[in-house]
Amino acid sequence: MTPLDFLRWYEHDERSFRGHYYPTTPLGVEEGDRVGVVLMNLGGPDALGDVEPFLYNLLMDPALLDLPVGGGLRHGACRALAAFYAESVQQEYELIGGGSPLTRLTHEQAQSLGQYLNDHFGEPTGIEFGTYVAMRYWHPFSEEAAAQMAEDEVDKVVLLPLYPQYSVATSGSSLAYWKALDEREAMPSWPTTAQLEYAANPKYVQALSERIDEGLQRFPKARRESVELLFSAHGPPLRTDRRERDPHCCLVHSTVQRVMQYRDHDRPVHTGFQNRIGLRKGLSPSTPSTLEELARDGVDSVLAVPLTVSTDHLLTSYGLDIDARQQAEAAGITHFEVTSPLNTHPLFIEALGEATISQLSLPVDVNQLRVGGDGLAQDYPLRPFAERPRFDEAAPTARCDVCDASTPARRWAVSDDVPDPDAVQAREGTEDRPAQ
Repeated sequence: MTPLDFLRWYEHDERSFRGHYYPTTPLGVEEGDRVGVVLMNLGGPDALGDVEPFLYNLLMDPALLDLPVGGGLRHGACRALAAFYAESVQQEYELIGGGSPLTRLTHEQAQSLGQYLNDHFGEPTGIEFGTYVAMRYWHPFSEEAAAQMAEDEVDKVVLLPLYPQYSVATSGSSLAYWKALDEREAMPSWPTTAQLEYAANPKYVQALSERIDEGLQRFPKARRESVELLFSAHGPPLRTDRRERDPHCCLVHSTVQRVMQYRDHDRPVHTGFQNRIGLRKGLSPSTPSTLEELARDGVDSVLAVPLTVSTDHLLTSYGLDIDARQQAEAAGITHFEVTSPLNTHPLFIEALGEATISQLSLPVDVNQLRVGGDGLAQDYPLRPFAERPRFDEAAPTARCDVCDASTPARRWAVSDDVPDPDAVQAREGTEDRPAQ
């Protein structure tokens, strides 16, 4: 499917804002089933010559960028914009090795997750798990992942975006593209469930905290106590008429709150957004403006913590480690470091495993299989996305200044809560028919 085909198919509707292209209720699996777990990610150019077509694919995405032109006019405009931006973006990729590390690292995540799922859940249940990579803007595209799944004779599918915090422009776009292929019969149709966000998964939170501890070791010992944290998240362009409906910023702040709660609020914390596409206003405050404000307040030691995309890519390797570092130094911040992205951190792989298994109804009690591993004690039951209630965070401690909404993350580690009644009703209405 071409970017123009997707542009003509796509609509801004409740499915995109809530991610409801596929059910989020548990999908039944039986002994002998082959479950395909689709890891959805951004994608990135493998070489400098791939930058311009990659940019064209990205700019053509109506879920990411709402331009006032459509159809053939947008096609021409995006061709021109991609050509205009290509040289400067090529220079950025050249500084990080001549291409994006994201594809290689996502394949490593898929391999680690596949091994974890088969070792902990596959062998005891007689279910085979296969992991597949579906990139949004560059190879391997969703079509390539689906073709491999068909060849492997997959029976059931879990869609797992590698964006812990849902956004219309990230997870939403990947899910919409998969749905478009499905509806246009450009791939086989499988019984499917989707995991929309895992922004507060305890193992994901602990993995981020461990990356922070690692990053603090890069500062001189005498400076470590004064280091302030800057969580830097992807800032998708705002839609002027629907900006309040994308839950992305709320989910980012939920993650920050969970991490700092886990760390017992051990130091000052700030949140900024990296807005890389300048055609629309993005979420605020921006990472550069936050750095400038910290410098004016006399802060001289900052550790940046990348959020949103869990795999090393241009926004981390260049956007933070090079560009933001230069901005920090120019503003007067003398000590600036960036934590490593999660990539294949064992705790993050466990979090992805929980995000996957929670969407499946296995032939045995899944919680009896959750032993060992590198994570926390298994003191919380796994429940599907649709049955996890949200945190009660009507007034987050930090939020962007253009958003009046409050859509906190779904809860994982709770023992005395009850599912959202609407989610239970939705499940009861669909439990007698297979997910499509």
